[in-house]
Amino acid sequence: MSNPLSDRINNLATSQTLAMAALARELKAQGKDIISLSLGEPDFNTPDFIKEAAKKAIDENYSTYSPVDGYAELKDAICRKFKRDNDLDYKPSQIVVSTGAKQSLYNIAQVMLNDGDEVILPAPYWVSYFEIVKLSGGVPVEVPTSVETDFKITPEQLEAAITPKTKMMWFSSPCNPSGSVYNREELTALAKVLEKYPNVYVVADEIYEHINFSGTFCSIASIPGMFEKTITVNGVAKAFAMTGYRIGYIGAPEFIAKACTKIQGQVTSGANSPAQRATITALDADPSVLNHMVQAFHSRRDLVVGLLKEIPGVKINVPEGAFYVFPDVSSFFGKTLKGTEIKDANDVSMYLLAEANVATVTGDAFGNPNCIRFSYATSDELLKEALKRIKDALAG
Repeated sequence: MSNPLSDRINNLATSQTLAMAALARELKAQGKDIISLSLGEPDFNTPDFIKEAAKKAIDENYSTYSPVDGYAELKDAICRKFKRDNDLDYKPSQIVVSTGAKQSLYNIAQVMLNDGDEVILPAPYWVSYFEIVKLSGGVPVEVPTSVETDFKITPEQLEAAITPKTKMMWFSSPCNPSGSVYNREELTALAKVLEKYPNVYVVADEIYEHINFSGTFCSIASIPGMFEKTITVNGVAKAFAMTGYRIGYIGAPEFIAKACTKIQGQVTSGANSPAQRATITALDADPSVLNHMVQAFHSRRDLVVGLLKEIPGVKINVPEGAFYVFPDVSSFFGKTLKGTEIKDANDVSMYLLAEANVATVTGDAFGNPNCIRFSYATSDELLKEALKRIKDALAG
């Protein structure tokens, strides 16, 4: 019997982060002592004042359909947040609230890309960018970076990647998986290239904005000339530990926002009503309420980077944001560790799962075949134990 599924789904890769997390859960259920560093999810609870707002919304019967693009009060709160944190003057008509930032990205790809349009992806990139672009008929164009350059694209690389078919560039800062943060000077240099190409739009994924150890944060949309060609994507999942609330949003040129509302109206309609009300409370809070989480992630970053530097053969930079490290493990390629032949990063990741009972994600999933990703969104004790196991396993 022929396969009745569509080419679209048959050609779609499974999310490697979710697949590794599922495998880790399966092995744990079998009684194995697995430490999972695979999933990008804060290990903190949602702050109590946000939970209270969600409960209040339920009591106040926010249980009906919301407007497709989000409650007016939430869109106003998002505008205030953009002005306060990013110096961006979005109007409510430029805001669309979605069921997570992932849906925001999917909406953008669906409304902006025609078959054959090229999308520049500085690599490493978040695992779903590539597949969302491909699913929408676009052609992902990977631009490689390395640990030596802190995994940042240069203006020269950007210029070289632009062709007559280029429609967009997508990037995240702070970056998942590398933790790299582009400063204002670096973004200005990229903007100088992009200003030559008025038909090239930028998707700036800022979901990790507040988990940032560099001391400053810059939105590329705030660079002169970039506001009208940037779609800023954000949400409350990471910084506010609200992954399950599933609220993301965009600020965009009005015609793009209207198009995203149009497609969302045919796919999911409005996002979860009580979660939207809770998000108003989250966004109106002073970002200092997040300091305890950010400080914990900063401390864990230092712990993990220090321990990784003690492992011979591992190359590591110091990420400035998010809660990931992205070490280069290419020195192990071609070696045999405890009877296991290591050909690539995928082999390293699977070897660490089998030999050290530690779940990581191969860099192949993020467009960098030399690295693997660790999430350090877990306790110091588990991180120390995981890195001890990894060190022992990689010693061969």
